[in-house]
Amino acid sequence: MAADQVLRFTNVNVFDSVAGEVGGPYDVTVRGALIESVVPAEPGGPQGIDGSGKTLMPGLIDAHWHAAFTTIPAAVAAMGEAGYVFAQAVVSARDTVLRGFTTVRDLGGPSAGIKQAIDQGSILGPRIYPSGAFLSQTGGHGDFRMPNEIPRGVAGHLSYSELIGAAVIADGEAEVLRGAREVLRRGASQLKMMAGGGVASDYDPLDVTQYTERELRAGVETAENWGTYVTVHAYTPRAVRTAIAAGVRCIEHGQLLDEATVALMAETGTWWCLQPFLDDEDSPPLAPANRGKFLEMTAGTDNAYRLAIKHGVRVAFGTDILFDPKLATRQGALLAKLARWYSPAEILRQATAVNAELLALSGPRNPYPGRLGVVEAGALADLILVDGDPVADLGLIADPAAGFTAIVKNGELVKPPGRPASEP
Repeated sequence: MAADQVLRFTNVNVFDSVAGEVGGPYDVTVRGALIESVVPAEPGGPQGIDGSGKTLMPGLIDAHWHAAFTTIPAAVAAMGEAGYVFAQAVVSARDTVLRGFTTVRDLGGPSAGIKQAIDQGSILGPRIYPSGAFLSQTGGHGDFRMPNEIPRGVAGHLSYSELIGAAVIADGEAEVLRGAREVLRRGASQLKMMAGGGVASDYDPLDVTQYTERELRAGVETAENWGTYVTVHAYTPRAVRTAIAAGVRCIEHGQLLDEATVALMAETGTWWCLQPFLDDEDSPPLAPANRGKFLEMTAGTDNAYRLAIKHGVRVAFGTDILFDPKLATRQGALLAKLARWYSPAEILRQATAVNAELLALSGPRNPYPGRLGVVEAGALADLILVDGDPVADLGLIADPAAGFTAIVKNGELVKPPGRPASEP
């Protein structure tokens, strides 16, 4: 990106992601990778991309993503050729940014190489806040070893998922310390730990609490020594309470929480990254045993959002799409599904300015210093030109191919006006 390259949007309305309002018209100038100015539209001023009847909003942020595993089947992720896995991830990264998601928080998987290629401009994709390999106890949600890979044995042979950088299986404080330090050494912007049972994992029931408070605290202290934080996968009150006691800053999922635990989250300022998981057309393909856990989990989704709103917990938006190319195409539709609980303005705020606040918890480990999630002078120039008003019509977000006229990432037009989303 040339520092003096200029891009202008003229006579355009702007979504204020802090106030949750659309105003204008404005003229917006981007110079290099930053927004230079947002000023009232000036008739007869310098010409640029005509924004008449359109809305300029910040690029969307998905706070729970898996760049390496979004579109490939689970069996391929577990046993497939690594080159094929990464080749598919390159395609997925391109499709992600062309859906308007210019930033993702990657919560587990070997995304460092993909991120490096994106940041160098070799491939098209979103900004990635990588967690690297997630930390799991033996038999935990991140233990995806095949039956023939256990027991580990005296030589400490690593499983395939560990070798490719998807997981670190660590038991006890010493192993957690080593694993956390290795993940941070490889460039993680935050740590992901598995604190409870999961839906997609075959060996751990949903109600199981994973890691002791001391083990979680070892990860938290390691992250804090690096100026960043730990987020955990957890569904149940006991798992979340253990995580909060250990100093964890964010909970992923949490659909089975009770009111007392949600109140504790509010009291401690713990973030909650919730997903609109429902038993509907977006249900993922699962084996029968996992399907039962999915139904148990989704039965709590409405209550989780209700309690989060009631107690004023800071809620982030993430999709956690895994192993499903069809579901990946509905990333924006999943965001629009939040209309079941929130107003359109609240939804758009959550996926922009609010999610950006969560990303900022990575402090000095932030790979993209600067302000994301807003259309303001001095902010990073990640922008979407929407063909209409997304606050009035969330369908524009749900169908980005039709609703997004242009997409800008880091000051560059990755989808110029008039070009279909399939042609960057």
